[in-house]
Amino acid sequence: MHSNEKIKTNYYTNKSMENKNNISRRDFIKYSSVATVGLAAGVLSATSCDNSNNISNKNMKVLLVNGSPREKGCTFTALSEVASELEKNNVETTIFWLGIQPIASCRACVFCKNNDKCVIDDNVNSFVEKAKQYDGFVFGSPVHYASASGAMTAFLDRLFYSNAKIFSGKPGAAVVSCRRAGSTAALDQLNKYFPINNMPQVPSQYWCMVHGNTPDEVKQDLEGLQIMRTLGMNMAWLLKCIEAGKKTGIELPKYEERQRTNFIR
Repeated sequence: MHSNEKIKTNYYTNKSMENKNNISRRDFIKYSSVATVGLAAGVLSATSCDNSNNISNKNMKVLLVNGSPREKGCTFTALSEVASELEKNNVETTIFWLGIQPIASCRACVFCKNNDKCVIDDNVNSFVEKAKQYDGFVFGSPVHYASASGAMTAFLDRLFYSNAKIFSGKPGAAVVSCRRAGSTAALDQLNKYFPINNMPQVPSQYWCMVHGNTPDEVKQDLEGLQIMRTLGMNMAWLLKCIEAGKKTGIELPKYEERQRTNFIR
């Protein structure tokens, strides 16, 4: 307990005890309540300091996925702004580029259900192994015909269908980059992957999008860049909250076995 909090507690306790015969019941309760709040604040402050020191010892990491065919384009610029803010908050970051090689869509062969990997051995499987070491994820895509890029769509479909369990309980977010329009439709598509996989979705101050036809134009979108930084701050904050919860014994929920109800029988 801090010294000033101890003084405040003693003051109200002593005052109420000395005058308890001369004051109303309501005033006595008021003084006692203030003393209790002061004591609780001191304990909470000391506990918070201890926890914050412990939390800082854990190296939290966020993996950001660039779903653009351009390695250093507009989507990369947006993700870099998020990563920069995460790094300021002592969260390690890596940007994973999908590349320009074709990414096949899901074959619906169900091979992954018994093997914990996709039958198509490409960067989806390599990403899964990397993702196991990370605490949070940001998926970024350019807007192609008011939707995410074809590569990103195929990547995420296979990724989450084959290994959804490794993302459960880990925060996720999506960002998009567009020249003019279609961003909200693309963002809505990407945001579908999180709630179906028990992932806390990280918000920002506005929908997570930047505008521009080149990286330099994106850098002129001051509001868009601020949205990215706010997303980074919120991601870092949520990761620290989750870690603080774990240190007090709060674990992830134990989910029921899934029930599947088909509308046509």
